[in-house]
Amino acid sequence: MPAFFDRVGDAPGINALANHPCRLLDFARLVLNAGTTYSAETGDREFVLVIFGGVCSAATDMHLFERIGRRTNPFAGKPYAIYLPAETAYTITAHSQLDAGLCSAPSDLETEPYVITPDEVGVIQSGAANFSRTLNTILTSIHQPHRPARRLIVGETFVPSGNWSTYPPHKHEIDDLPHEAFHEEVYYFRVNPPEGFGLVRHYSPEQGYDTTYTIRDGSALMIPHGYHTTCSAPGYANYFLWCLAGEQREQAVRFDPDLAWVQNTVPMLRS
Repeated sequence: MPAFFDRVGDAPGINALANHPCRLLDFARLVLNAGTTYSAETGDREFVLVIFGGVCSAATDMHLFERIGRRTNPFAGKPYAIYLPAETAYTITAHSQLDAGLCSAPSDLETEPYVITPDEVGVIQSGAANFSRTLNTILTSIHQPHRPARRLIVGETFVPSGNWSTYPPHKHEIDDLPHEAFHEEVYYFRVNPPEGFGLVRHYSPEQGYDTTYTIRDGSALMIPHGYHTTCSAPGYANYFLWCLAGEQREQAVRFDPDLAWVQNTVPMLRS
């Protein structure tokens, strides 16, 4: 059985996942000290850089995006993000301590790089009662339809103290629209205050696993298949960046049939 859970480092430079059970999707954390740079090429992949905290500039052969970023940490407002298409050489320059996530997936889309500003980020209040949470949509086909991407779907979720998220548990492992769409996914977690924790359950009767992991600040769950759900410990708020990649960008999920009834209670609980 492949390893689905990992802890992403925080050393200066690129901090990659130790395990790669996903076929399409990859994630890394970029940490830069003020005044330092990171240069790379996207190759045959598209990238979305989400700024967790700090200010940076991004340069390609034909574009320069200057002094991007505003929040100090993932819990301090809506993000800036940068889309980098395939076959693009780029340099990131940090103007302050920079903390960012890099999601990537294979792409043959020919387009220009662009910046997603906080004003473009959609906000969704999801769930109800003790499974309510707030989502920031950074790059989705519904909320950012004018922003081109081949595979990547990116957003953030904020889980209040003691609450559940991704509940009822759902999966998205086959293309059977409109009921379900195949998407690999990565959750990258942060905890506030950082000494706190949360839990995440990842399970698949078909694949033969059912595992619960302890979320720490900097943890990552890789989801090539299976149901998943997460919660934060009382006294601590959890954040996770979610990145998805599949054959198309329309989203559809299938709830665990034993727990799906909970979704039907949302309108009643909200009222």
